[in-house]
Amino acid sequence: MNRIDTIFADLRAGQRKALMPFVVAGFPSPHTLGATLESLQKAGSSIVEIGIPFSDPIADGPVISQAMDKALRQGATPAAILQEVAAVRSKLTIGIVAMVSVSIVQRQGNEKFVHALADAGFDGIIIPDLDLDCAAPLFAAAKERGMSMSMLISPLTPPERITKIIALCRGFIYLLSRAGITGEQTGAPDVAEFVKRVRAQTNLPLAVGFGISTPEHVRAVVRHADAAIVGSALVKLMGNGDAEEAVVRAEKLTQELVAAL
Repeated sequence: MNRIDTIFADLRAGQRKALMPFVVAGFPSPHTLGATLESLQKAGSSIVEIGIPFSDPIADGPVISQAMDKALRQGATPAAILQEVAAVRSKLTIGIVAMVSVSIVQRQGNEKFVHALADAGFDGIIIPDLDLDCAAPLFAAAKERGMSMSMLISPLTPPERITKIIALCRGFIYLLSRAGITGEQTGAPDVAEFVKRVRAQTNLPLAVGFGISTPEHVRAVVRHADAAIVGSALVKLMGNGDAEEAVVRAEKLTQELVAAL
């Protein structure tokens, strides 16, 4: 088992659930990713998703899109991000997963990029815009390096497509709490029926994201799923003030969200 498998196995054995924060690498300023990862681990996160900035994100709302734009303008590159993760990996026990556009993966070379992620200390990869017909080679590369590979399922995904997506996932599956783009929402998501439909086809851990932003939302999600993913609320909070303050605020919010588990 890789680190992601071990984390979820330990959580299930203890009848516990996971918080999975999402951060944008290179935001709010360069060279803060290592400190952010350490603070998120200290706050009780199980796995952290690192968004690799891309100029044209397809599913991200304004908060994450603007954060990625700022990171790119400040010089964030995949190579620099991998170096930053590698530098801090030995201090961490949390899982680290890259969320990255297929355009970046293909530009680097599918297998080459997966191997580079693994060498840097990443435990998994999420490619939100990956075409199912192109997924098999990446799945094979991830499996070869013992990495998780997670694909997205929305409440509108047809049953037959869900089956195909599950077959191309390792580690956990990413469920969207709603169709559309990322962003904070006011009401707690109702994912019970959706989780039940997917759970009927797989025993892989199910992590729910999109619009999860408060302790109330986290509680609502983990009543049914194995993990809650929080992105826009955390990224927005980190964008207020200087980089040192951003790390402190990220830790505080994460502690509040973890308490809701």
